Amino acid sequence: MNVVNPQQLKIEFGSANAVSALLLRPPSARACFVFAHGAGAGMTHTSMEQVARGLCDRGIATLRYQFPYMEKGSKRPDAPPVAHATVRAAVDEAARCCADLALVAGGKSFGGRMTSQAQAIAPLPGVRGMAFLGFPLHPAGKPSDTRAKHLGDIDIPMLFIQGTRDALAELPLLEPVVERLGKLATLHRVAEADHSFHVLARSGRNDREAMSEVLDTLAAWIGAIAR
Repeated sequence: MNVVNPQQLKIEFGSANAVSALLLRPPSARACFVFAHGAGAGMTHTSMEQVARGLCDRGIATLRYQFPYMEKGSKRPDAPPVAHATVRAAVDEAARCCADLALVAGGKSFGGRMTSQAQAIAPLPGVRGMAFLGFPLHPAGKPSDTRAKHLGDIDIPMLFIQGTRDALAELPLLEPVVERLGKLATLHRVAEADHSFHVLARSGRNDREAMSEVLDTLAAWIGAIAR
């Protein structure tokens, strides 16, 4: 199998903002996933690389990118308006680089939430669907569904891939949110997985098997959106 290497990009937006990005496009790609990172780890984190490579093997391109705070080495996430502007710039770049591919946007945890907020404020041009890997419905130990209010303003398909042990999205709160969104929303539960899709040994499987489930689910859903 040929190894596909990521293309390094620079995304400029606003008057003084620029962030790094990585485009990984397999031959005969079916779609491109504009993939934002979580709050504590950037686009080159092992988990981000694992998802990008796994999707590449399944015929899905990815454009990973940094938020400005991560680009600068800060631990404090950007204010929502800055994050939203970054999401829009990344989607624009994906549309330029992958003009022949269907676009899906989303991300891991914080990145997925910022992407959904941007979409709720004003539709991201060309984006056909949104996919969230561990949507952070609430802080750990502080159950609430207030972070989901904006999701009702989104009118394109959404996929939620959530671990059943995710401390940032208790299922008794998340399931009614998804139900209220109706046919636009799909919830895939990864049994015994936490927010990082780590599974306990007693579950009878390992993290690699859990991630394969995540990747198979995500690639199949994106493929269906692309059709």
